[in-house]
This record gives sequence, structure tokens and C-alpha cells, in this order.
Amino acid sequence: MSRRSSYTEIGGVSTSDSGNGHGDGTRNYSNKMNLSQLHYIGALAALILIGAAVYKLNPFAKDQVIVVQDHPVNEPLPSIEYRPYCESHSRLKKTIQLIQTSMSEPSRQWAPLPCLPAAQRRVTLNTALAPDARIMVDFSKTPFNHSVLGFGGAFTDSSALNFHRLSNRGKDQIMELLFGKSGLGYSLGRVPINSCDFSVDSYSFDETVDDFDLVDFDLAVTQNVENGMVDMIMRASSKLKTDWNLDLKLMGSPWSPPAWMKHPTQQDSKHAVHAAKMTGSHEPSCLRDGVGKKSKYAASWALYLSKFLTAYEALGLPFWSLTVQNEPEFAAPWEACAYTAEVQKDFVAHHLGPRLKDDHPDVKILIFDHNKDHVNDWVEEIMNASSSAAEYVDGTAYHWYAGGMDRLLDGALGTPNMHRLQHKLQKLGIHIDHIVIGSESCHCPTTAYAGGSKEISWARAERYAHTILADLAAGSHGWMEWNLILDGIGGPNHLGNLCETTLLSVPHRAMDATIDASPLPHFELQQPMGNISMGDGRTREELNALGFPASFLDVGIAVQPIYFYMGHISRYVRPGSTAVMGLVHPASGDGGDIFMPEGQDVPGGGLNDLAKTGIELTVWPCEGSTRQQFKWDDITRNIKVHGHDWLGNPTASCVDGKVDSDFHGLRLVECDDQAGKFGFRDIGNSTFQVLLESGLRTSKDHCLVIEHLGNDGGSYGRTGGAQVSLGKCSHPSAEWIINPVTGEASSLYFKNEEAENRVCMTTGWPFLQVGAFLTPEGDAPQTVVVLNEASQSANYALQDENEVLVTGMIPPRSIQTITIG
Repeated sequence: MSRRSSYTEIGGVSTSDSGNGHGDGTRNYSNKMNLSQLHYIGALAALILIGAAVYKLNPFAKDQVIVVQDHPVNEPLPSIEYRPYCESHSRLKKTIQLIQTSMSEPSRQWAPLPCLPAAQRRVTLNTALAPDARIMVDFSKTPFNHSVLGFGGAFTDSSALNFHRLSNRGKDQIMELLFGKSGLGYSLGRVPINSCDFSVDSYSFDETVDDFDLVDFDLAVTQNVENGMVDMIMRASSKLKTDWNLDLKLMGSPWSPPAWMKHPTQQDSKHAVHAAKMTGSHEPSCLRDGVGKKSKYAASWALYLSKFLTAYEALGLPFWSLTVQNEPEFAAPWEACAYTAEVQKDFVAHHLGPRLKDDHPDVKILIFDHNKDHVNDWVEEIMNASSSAAEYVDGTAYHWYAGGMDRLLDGALGTPNMHRLQHKLQKLGIHIDHIVIGSESCHCPTTAYAGGSKEISWARAERYAHTILADLAAGSHGWMEWNLILDGIGGPNHLGNLCETTLLSVPHRAMDATIDASPLPHFELQQPMGNISMGDGRTREELNALGFPASFLDVGIAVQPIYFYMGHISRYVRPGSTAVMGLVHPASGDGGDIFMPEGQDVPGGGLNDLAKTGIELTVWPCEGSTRQQFKWDDITRNIKVHGHDWLGNPTASCVDGKVDSDFHGLRLVECDDQAGKFGFRDIGNSTFQVLLESGLRTSKDHCLVIEHLGNDGGSYGRTGGAQVSLGKCSHPSAEWIINPVTGEASSLYFKNEEAENRVCMTTGWPFLQVGAFLTPEGDAPQTVVVLNEASQSANYALQDENEVLVTGMIPPRSIQTITIG
């Protein structure tokens, strides 16, 4: 088979300087351009397909040859071929183990796959028609000075009630699944102080009005003992100690003070002296007389929190940390206490900080505990050099929610803000010691079990894995989901706010359940959406085939696919692990991008489920997918994206005409007057500036530019998710290569900084993602997690610096964990 290619050996490693199979070094575009400003397609495409990079030899792999293969000249393109699951190429004979969970085989979770030694040392990339992804990691480089604290979830009233519905065998199984050696290995636990929405009713531990000294405070925390919460926490602590020799780190979070401490809300009578209920909140502060130095209610509330910690410590359950307030920016319809950043600063400075310094000096105080959109504003207000609260604060907690009512955006927004946070902490000189931790995450409404959609079940699992990997890459110390266990529909919740979790209590499905056992507990006041739970209507065999293992159903537990995706990370990235540099690149050469082989001009990967309003625009190494495909509409002058959401509904969005004030980059918006209108300015060398012509902010000198991530992209590096924004057209990052056939907008702005020169504008993030870690306390000292959200397989070569360790393939909608020892 003849090929137009020439290989140049450099230190024993081959690189290709060939064309791409068309004989002229360009893609053969047959479509006409739809924008009159774009010309010279041949030169443009040649620039997009810029030549192969040169790779130096790893001194420990002297006999390894890496070849980037081009495709045949004047021969039909072969059918797509994929690699074996895993072949080991390590010269040092490292032990490679791989486990996989895949939507194509949902009943085979955490399935071990063989990783056999490769037959030869020559590593040839871009074989046949399926290009290789090059997963570039560097286990010698970590951008952070801290290690991972762990993963976990919340011991809510609802979790405790559902836990105690199970048989003794079922309870033991829950402990193993969540905290055991064969389970998730959770090491963090969040405990609501007083009731929250995931309680059956509101309660506090001191209902005596104006009991400022809290003489009547229930130091026995009777409510938490009687509902089983304390017992559940004790079991978890014991299991973690026995199996992992770790102490459970407990985080306390208050939702609301007792009603008598709270300022009346709009729902209270005109002459009320205090709030009638714990639900809702006055703004900007929920406390009756504010948070000034002389505030009796603020002082009493700080004492209350201290007494709660004391009560649990007396039970043998000391707390590791305390967040000042759950979701302080939201005067929620459930238990709530609103603060502004300034109010929280004063509460910590005048009351909570001094109180805990005296009573519980080892308990860490964490601020904020809300969504990523405003995390930097709060840190700036509370942690600046002039703040009298800063000396008491040990860290910042955050949630994964997008805010608003579009729950499909939860977990999808704010990663660039997390990088900004690390940069801000560095500027403040506190980045080494300051803890940053995700304290709450879940999908809503209801559960995958009740909803019955395999597609949504898998999409929710993928969003968990994506967000965890992205947060750790941005410098997070850990990640916690919301409830540890709920009933089959995601409750109980006394405000009807049903949500998802990894494990569900379904004792009516247990083998020893009585024939008349109710699908829902007596304390569940809600009904399934549409009054039908699809999960309850399926047999154990049907559920097993959808990824809910029958063996756990037999003891009354629905283990959802989201659990197994979580475990691909938490089981292996143990406390003490460290994120290292790692990012997915296309293999260099002319074999095409990961999901768009050479000879094709249609982006792959499947429908784009991130083509929806609210999603942030970023740049990542080009993967040839629909997440990097845009329509440059020469009639409306909008930049459009098309796709579908998790429910299967078609979506269409446009690039905004202004920079978002919270996320500090461009986002997708409705294709209306808010959408930007853009033109193209030819600046030579087949590059163009994308000029904002009109929108909510019009300027002759505003172009699409790339905004650097605050901490150089953390462990993803500078090309891993930098934001697309608006800036001066004279900036070097304002130069774009527009491909009118594939819809790609690519840039060579980072060409001298990364292994792969080219990045592409992306809706959110690419389909194929990676997280790499040093894992000294894990199964092996090095761990790599590969996530494929695309609906087609991807070949890859996993490379540590310049040595290929593994070549393999990841199926559609799958996650793999690779351990290297």
C-alpha cells in the first residue's frame, strides 16, 4: 500500500512531514463558503492542518518509536477501525490495570479489562480511519501545593430515615457501598445544623424565645438521635476506620437559626417581632438585629453553632469544619438565612470567629457555601488584607448549581471562575493553606430510577464525572454530593424539592419484602412525577440491564449508574492524592482529529447536548466534534450552535453580544436581540478577526479573543478551557481560522506553549476528557481517568511526557480508570 509520507528519526522517535492523502496538504472541500469575507480555502485548510510536531525521546524508553501515520494516497478510505481496549507499551514493565463502565454494557460496572503487553515497541498512531487522541500527562508536574482531602456526601434527615427503612443486611450494604473498601470509599460527611429542606419538618434545638444564653439548648441533639442520623454517622465513621484507617471528616452547615432569632419576612404579619418560621429569610441579613458587634441575636447564633459542635463531640463525633451558612445568597422557600458577603464577613469577625477560636479552635471555618458565579466576589470581600474576618477563615466551600430554574445547567458552569479563585488566593498570599472544596452537588428533579430514561441516567453520571475532574484540575481539595441516600423518587423533602443521589432506599424490592410493601415510605408526602415511577414498573432483570444491579435490589437498594461513575474517581483518587498535568490532544500529523477522520468534513461525536443557552464558550485542543461546530450565519450575522438536550429536545443558541458579568466570558443565549452580530475582517495569512458589529455592546474594536485562565489552567494547562471573550482586535488571540465546511473556529495562539498547536472554540468542554493523579494511597501510585461523553468510540495513546504507556480505545458514553504501578 503506497503512502505519501516520509519519516524523520529524531533520537529514535519518528515524526511525519507528509501531506494528508489528498496530495496537496489540504482537505478537499466541496462545499462553497457561505460568508463572502472568507477566501483562499486551500491555504486556510493548510494552516488548520499545520504540520506534525517533533517529540523528543524519553531517556528511559530508548527503543520506543512513535509514528504518526498518514492515510493512503489515491486509495479508498478504509472502514473505521478501533484499537484493542488496552495494550501496555511501558519499557519499565509497569503494571497497568483498567476498569470500565459503559452505556453499551450498562450491567457491567467497574469491569476489569485486560491490558496486554504490546507486540512491538513501535507505536503507530492514526491507524486506519480512526484517529488517535493523544492523552498527554506529566506525572512529574503538579500545579498545586495541596493534596485531595477526599469525597463524600451529606447525612441529612432524609438520608437517615431512608437508611433505617432497610434491613440490617441492607444497612450493612449501604455502609460498604459508601464507605467500604469495595465501595466509594467516602471520607467526608456533611451534616445540616437544624432542619433543612431534606427533612420532614422544620426543627431546631432551642425553641425558647430570647434564650440568648441557650440554657434550653438540647445538648443531647435528640432529634438527630431519634431520626437515626447520629447512628448512621457512627456506623460510617466506624466503617471508614476499619476499612481505610481514616477518620471521617465532618462538615457542619446551618440552614436557618431558630425562628425566634430571625427578622420577620414578607410572609410574616406586619407587627411581627420575629419570623414565624425557619423557612424563608429577610435580606440582607436574616438575624433580628443584624450582625454588629452588639447584636444579641448574632452572638447567640454563634454560641448556638458552638453548642451544636460540642454536642456532637460529646457523642464521639468531632467536626472537622463548619461552613458559615448554606447558600447565603438565596432566601429560599425552605430553611434559609440570607447574608451578603459584607454581612457574613462581619458575622465571622464579630461573633463566629472569636467564639470558635475559644470553644473549638481546631474546627475550620469555611465561607460562602454557594454557587461558583460569585465565589470570587465573596473571597475578595472576606479575605482581603483589611478584613478583620480573614484571620478566622480557613477555606471556601462552593456548590455546583447553575442557579435559576434550568437544572440541565447544574455542574456545567463556573470552571473558569474556579481557576480565577486560585489566582486570587495566590495574589492574597493564602493559596497554600486555604481550603477550596465542593460541598454540595446533585441533579434535580427526581431520580433516574423514577424517571426511567437510560439516556438521562447516563447523562447525569457523565456530568458528575466531568465536574469532579474539572474541579480537581482547577484546584479543588475535594467534592461532596448532597444526600447520601433517598427514597425511590428523591425524597422526602418537606418543600417538594425532590432530587437525585447515587443510592436509593427501595426496601419494597428486597427479596424478603412482603407482597403489600409500599413503594414509598409513610413519611414521603410527594408522589412520582406524573404519579408513575418507571423504576417501580420494571422487573429486577430489566433494571439490571439498565445499570441497576439486581444483587443490590435484592436487599432493597437501587444503585444507580451515577454511583459507578463516581466510583471511577473516588475509589482510586484517595485522600492524599495530587492532580498532575494532563490534557487530551489530537495526534499530530494529517490523520484528522479525534472524532473527524481525514477525508471527512462532518464533525463527529454525536449530537451536542451543550448547545443550549447559558453554556460558556471556551477553547480546547481540537477534537473534530459537534461541540466545536458553529454556524456562521451570513444573513442574521449570528454565530449559532445546534444540538439537543438530555430530554431529546432540539436546541439552538447563539453567541452573546456581551461578556457575562458573573462568569466573565461569552455564553450562549437565545437567538434574539441579545445575541451578538458578528462580521469577519480578513487580516491576511488566511486568518480573520471576528468583529462584534452590534449587540448590547457595540464597538468597532471588539473582537472574539481568548481570555487566559487565572492560574494557567491548573492541571489542564493554558489550552484546557481558556475562555472566549471580547477584547481588542489588536490582541494576538483575536486571530481565528474559520473553516466554513466543518464549522470550526480554531486558533494558533498557543502554538509555542503546548504539545498541540491548535485549539478550537468549544461549547462548554470537549467530549473526551481526562484527569491524571499521583495516588500514593490508592491501588497504584499513578491513576488516569478517561471520560468519553461522545456517542462514538475514541482511540487513544496515553503518554507520560514522551513515553507512550498505553494505547487503547474507549467506547461511546463510557468512563475508564487506568492505574499504573
